[in-house]
Amino acid sequence: MAKVMLVTGGSRGIGAAACRLAARRGYDVGINYAGRGDAADAVASAVRQAGRRAVTVQADVADTASIAGMFDRVEAELGPIDAFVNNAGIVHEAKPLADLDEATVRRVLEVDLVGAILCAREAVRRMSRARGGKGGVIVNTSSIATRRAGEVKLVAYGIAKGGLDVLTEQLGREVAAEGVRVCGVKPGLIDTEIHATMGVGDRLGQLGAGVPIGRAGTAEEVAEAVLWLCSDHASYVTATSFDIGGGR
Repeated sequence: MAKVMLVTGGSRGIGAAACRLAARRGYDVGINYAGRGDAADAVASAVRQAGRRAVTVQADVADTASIAGMFDRVEAELGPIDAFVNNAGIVHEAKPLADLDEATVRRVLEVDLVGAILCAREAVRRMSRARGGKGGVIVNTSSIATRRAGEVKLVAYGIAKGGLDVLTEQLGREVAAEGVRVCGVKPGLIDTEIHATMGVGDRLGQLGAGVPIGRAGTAEEVAEAVLWLCSDHASYVTATSFDIGGGR
């Protein structure tokens, strides 16, 4: 029987790459999206072309009812979830914290941190063997911005991702005996659409040369790490995050 993976923010970037690779590795895939239904449908099509089942689910990851409905829908159509990729996130315009408005700060924290906590909570409720589940894996998508946010004027975003690292480590320890592994990936400069929302021209071109490995990474390279963490090959890995930053 195929395993089931649910990916939040699965319509674009790292999330989409994880969905496509998961299908090639034998997973049926639940693809969450916020507003781009067309993009989610394209990812679902790629999953089906790989011979796996797919379901797309629109949900606001910062809303408790939406989160529960998302998990319900995926389980109803695909079965119990084996792997949950806690990937949905937004970024704010790159500018000093002193120049960010309150609404922006609150929204970034609401989606990137509070939403991720609520999603992880829902995943544990369904996966934990102590609660009747069969176990599973949660992979949180953090960022190396946790240590470089000030340099690139993304302090609020970096704070949210720092909280996500604490979630990975401490929740991983809390539920390890319940059959749930919690891991994280910390991408660096990755070639995805998210850079266009930062208001910094050719950000990849400006920063790519400064990466020790000499280039920006790809969403597919991050997805490889995500799928490894979800696999039995990583069965002794939990409560930790992995840098995927080309040496930055």
